[in-house]
Amino acid sequence: MINVFTFAGRLGRDAELRYTAGGKPVLGFAVAVDVGYGENKSTMWVDCSLWGERGEKLADYLTKGSIVTVTGEASLQTYQSQGQERTKLACRVNDMQLPALPKDRPAPQRQTPDTSNIQYPDSDDIPFAPYQRKGY
Repeated sequence: MINVFTFAGRLGRDAELRYTAGGKPVLGFAVAVDVGYGENKSTMWVDCSLWGERGEKLADYLTKGSIVTVTGEASLQTYQSQGQERTKLACRVNDMQLPALPKDRPAPQRQTPDTSNIQYPDSDDIPFAPYQRKGY
């Protein structure tokens, strides 16, 4: 059987990076997904977990209100709240997409060092310079 769940929505809070007892990183975040339309529109919350290095790298980018598209493995998890057993929809993330930066907000520019004033030694002065054939 295949369990693939794909959905898009907005983060309800900033993502939280935590580590297991074994030191594995887990990024947790909740996504609000609109269900239905008009008067029948409601919000469904999906608790997501992104394991490993990708979670560490994306932690700073997943902030409240961010739009994401998530694909992963869906599951129903039960928990206790105020003495009652409740069920929540969860997703172990396999892949996700973040929106591109807005056009009015350019990507950060990487500065390249100015190398125009650097003086390089002649290769004859370097004792380990590669062998150069001379006119055979």
